[in-house]
Amino acid sequence: QVRLVESGGGLVQAGGSLRLTCAASGDTNCISGTGWYRQAPGQERELVASAGNGGSTRYADSVRGRFTISRDYAKKSVYLEMSNLTPEDTGVYYCYAGGSSCASGRYWGQGTQVTVSS
Repeated sequence: QVRLVESGGGLVQAGGSLRLTCAASGDTNCISGTGWYRQAPGQERELVASAGNGGSTRYADSVRGRFTISRDYAKKSVYLEMSNLTPEDTGVYYCYAGGSSCASGRYWGQGTQVTVSS
C-alpha cells in the first residue's frame, strides 16, 4: 500500500503563488506515475498535471506556463508550483500516484484546499 499526504494549500490573492507538496510512504517502489487533480465546487475532478518516470510531464491547457510539477525521488515527494493564480484555480487539489505493479493500481491523497481571492 501507498499513503499520500498533501500539504501547502491555503488562501492566496489573485496573482499570488503556492507550492503544494505530496509525500508518499509505504510501497513506493511500485509508483511509475504521479500527479495532481483538482475539483472545484460543483464540478468534476480534472487533471492538472502529471509526471511519469523519466521526466515526462503533462499539463492541463488552463495551467500550462503557470504551474510546474516536479518529483524528488529521494524524498518520495511530488510538488506542484503554482504561480499567477486566478480565482478559477480555486478547488481541492488531490495528489495521486500509482503504477501497474501497485497493489491497488492508483492511490489518492486526502486533498488540500486552494482558495484564490480576487
